[in-house]
Amino acid sequence: MSAQIAVLGAGAWGTAIAKVIADKDKEVVIWSFEESTKNDINQKHENCRYLPDVELPEKLTATTNIEEAAEGRKYLIYAVPSMFLLNTLKQSLNVNSIREGKTAIAIITKGFLPSENGPRLIVETMEDYLPGFYRQSLVYISGPSHAEEVACGKITGLIAASENPKNSIRFRDLLKNAGLFVYSSFDVRGVQVSAAAKNVIAIAFGMLDAIKSIGGSTVFGDGTDSLLLAAGLNEIQILGRALGATHPETFTSIAGIGDLDVTCRSVLGRNRRFGREIIEKNILEPYKNIDDILAHINEIGFLPEGVAAAKHIKLIAEKHNLKLPISVGISRMLDRELDPYEFVKNIVGDL
Repeated sequence: MSAQIAVLGAGAWGTAIAKVIADKDKEVVIWSFEESTKNDINQKHENCRYLPDVELPEKLTATTNIEEAAEGRKYLIYAVPSMFLLNTLKQSLNVNSIREGKTAIAIITKGFLPSENGPRLIVETMEDYLPGFYRQSLVYISGPSHAEEVACGKITGLIAASENPKNSIRFRDLLKNAGLFVYSSFDVRGVQVSAAAKNVIAIAFGMLDAIKSIGGSTVFGDGTDSLLLAAGLNEIQILGRALGATHPETFTSIAGIGDLDVTCRSVLGRNRRFGREIIEKNILEPYKNIDDILAHINEIGFLPEGVAAAKHIKLIAEKHNLKLPISVGISRMLDRELDPYEFVKNIVGDL
């Protein structure tokens, strides 16, 4: 029997989610942009580049043909980074089962998408491209998680948010296992904002952590971490309300404070790592501004999605007249308008 489930995107998170499903004795096809990753998954049963040292089940197979991956699936999960999501979506629009609305679709990508009218949330943008069947039926999945931990079965919780409760439950049941708990939510906008904005706060947290580690300041301590975390959550709430979040409790759930906490504090967090390397390795030195960073993002060696999110949040803040000093400050620093050390010292003093 052919696979009923496909994941578009063979990065660490897409591979981990595909593994979770395949471990439940279900056939899963994963689409990889890279031929080498496809071959590693099919021949070595390992994603050597993005999720090394994790054995993948034989029921998980890979292809580099996006239409082959998506056609005829009962469930389809978009897992590519936000910078590549629109292009991936456009490539899959000719798939018959999508054109006919027969495939249930979920998204695990974090961030915003550009448009002629400025940055937009992922789900509403995808709805504009997909057939009308999918309006108010897409499922957005997020939560405090690391691909490395989920792939190894460590206990983790996720939120499956949708305006269609049946679809939320369908994906909840598809993903949940002994180590992965999945909860439903109606607040699609609030969960998306939390998922995107926490990456920007984590860059600031990593910078603060690095300054503390190298003895660059005698005035920062554990209390400073909590101050920054609380102020970051406040910014996420302000942004969420401006963009139409419907449930205040979203921000005090695992989608909000839970995801923010693990992204900021875990050594596995890529955005926290990026923030640390801004201080420790002067990683911004080769780049002129935030657009230059994004144009050469592959040179960094890992993908800090908070870079693109910071650029988008600054534009949203200007449009809605929002006071978001951490997020906007990160964008200005990445644009080389602010010195990293001075940014951290000033932002903590201004909170």
